[in-house]
Amino acid sequence: MAAHWDIFCSVVDNYGDIGVTWRLARQLVAEQGLAVRLWVDEPAAFARLCPQADASAACQLQQGVEVRLWPRDWLAVEPGAVVIEAFACQLPAAFITAMSACARKPLWLNLEYLSAEDWVAGCHGLPSPQGNGLHKFFFFPGFTAGTGGLLREGGLLERRRAFQADPAARAAFLAGLGIPLRSGAQLISLFAYENPALPSWLEALAAQEQPTQLLVPQGRIQGDLQAWLGLAELAVGGSWQRGNLQVHLLPFLSQEDYDLLLWSCDFNAVRGEDSFVRAQWAGRPLLWHIYEQDERAHWDKLEAFLGLYRQGWSAPAQQALGDLWQAWNAGESMDAAWAACRQRWTELAEQAERWCEEQTDRPDLATALAEFYRNWLSCAA
Repeated sequence: MAAHWDIFCSVVDNYGDIGVTWRLARQLVAEQGLAVRLWVDEPAAFARLCPQADASAACQLQQGVEVRLWPRDWLAVEPGAVVIEAFACQLPAAFITAMSACARKPLWLNLEYLSAEDWVAGCHGLPSPQGNGLHKFFFFPGFTAGTGGLLREGGLLERRRAFQADPAARAAFLAGLGIPLRSGAQLISLFAYENPALPSWLEALAAQEQPTQLLVPQGRIQGDLQAWLGLAELAVGGSWQRGNLQVHLLPFLSQEDYDLLLWSCDFNAVRGEDSFVRAQWAGRPLLWHIYEQDERAHWDKLEAFLGLYRQGWSAPAQQALGDLWQAWNAGESMDAAWAACRQRWTELAEQAERWCEEQTDRPDLATALAEFYRNWLSCAA
């Protein structure tokens, strides 16, 4: 019988937390042969990512994963061999008590948020002493050796490259979203938090010589987009032209379709953690809107990633991308930084693919978690 794991997810910021845990749960089932129970406190958010799911169901099986409502009034269940506390969510006290009562204590993992900061590797895998006999460890995803790696399904890059090498597949996918491709247009996807920098970027896109099709899935940036267009509302499926910029408002996409959108575009603006990692696997230049944290802690994370990502670049390309990310996350004018990136476009595209290849040289997150569990079992034997 396959080992049984529990993953707990508290939906904090729309879809980032559930996006990561849902991908992880599916991969542990499909590639590691595990039985996974995913506990979610906001089933409606899960149903947006998995359209076939029933947001009202207390328990359902989706793609091999047992998805359970995380109830406020906890019901007694037997803990799995591994319990993952995603992103520092607090496990139910009754469940922790049940864990400590198990004859063989579960492995308790605190799956942390993704960061490129240099202290991460030193903290990855460290124990977190508990007074109840349980074994708890910190587990950090990351971009370097000594971390837990990134979520990456088997064969992902091969599927992505095959799709990008097939113009007919790209055109068919976009046509299914109601998007006819304009000749010579660059395609940009936009998934972001509210941002005062948006109008300056849209003006720059509208004014440039090359036409742009901006593909915007429903989300928090929609209000800013609506204000710039000067409209009372934006209808999903609608299209609006301003200068050389055509804006398309898309429905909220499943994770599978969102991957295809990223693969279809020449440039991807993303936010948070899940879409950020998926944009890296797309192998295209990207713009990251990082989640804002207290005391400006997010700026340290932003700079740490840029420090890794731009290694080996020419100085002008490093400056151009750094200025663009700084302006976007500070809510400042994007005009000059976008123009500089356009001048360095070939290098940005080549380096995005190079980074993607480098990251595939490391174990993926699901494999690293399974290996950590096996090593823990060996040490405990």
